[in-house]
Amino acid sequence: MVTVSDGVVAGTREDLSGSALAGALEAAGFEVVGRSVVPDGVASVAGELARVTASFAGLVVTTGGTGFSPRDHTPEATAEIIERPAPGLAEAMRLASPLGRLSRGVAGIRGRSVVLNTPGSPSGAVECLQAVLDVLPHALALLADEPTRHP
Repeated sequence: MVTVSDGVVAGTREDLSGSALAGALEAAGFEVVGRSVVPDGVASVAGELARVTASFAGLVVTTGGTGFSPRDHTPEATAEIIERPAPGLAEAMRLASPLGRLSRGVAGIRGRSVVLNTPGSPSGAVECLQAVLDVLPHALALLADEPTRHP
């Protein structure tokens, strides 16, 4: 999990959205194996996502940097490193709440990882994650080339 926030990096803000996401993931049966914090910006986010996904098979969730402010570049950074987009996941996350229409977050695949961008607010991040939690185990199984059953 990657928190994108100048304020958290500077120590002027607590990583509430990262903590909320970690709790939601663990409650859904996922193991959170790592958390990192990077400043806003294409280079910092793309570099961290490339590092995290280099030898990892699983789910990578970002929080922060998906909105309209001048420093919000998480979607651009994510687009730089993903190999295949997963627009259905991003669209479902945007439908989670009325404010989702203001999210520019993307979703995609890099190697054997699914990368999801969620907003920086704790409630928005969790709402977006919950909108796709039900399909993520199937998506990850497909990426791992494991046998799957289609409903």
